[in-house]
Amino acid sequence: MLFHIRMDVNLPSTMPQAQSNQLKADEKAMFQSLQASGAWRHIWRIAGHYANISVFDVADVEELHATLMALPLFAYMKIEIMPLCRHPSSAHDDDR
Repeated sequence: MLFHIRMDVNLPSTMPQAQSNQLKADEKAMFQSLQASGAWRHIWRIAGHYANISVFDVADVEELHATLMALPLFAYMKIEIMPLCRHPSSAHDDDR
């Protein structure tokens, strides 16, 4: 299943820089692993925000939920999820 997800990150201003840097490094490592597996299909920054728009390709909503909750920055995110389905007019055969 494909999911369009907006993630807005809000780290506390009181968080020590070393902790913030470690969380970001851990998040990047997990992102790269999920991207390599095909689960995190696309990611785009939202200009002017500490936020992104991503497309996840996972088996079901339960897998999506578990994946998002495992993200190191999850506790500091506001997440909006929209399930997607293939549009019949799409010219791309790999849309699901």
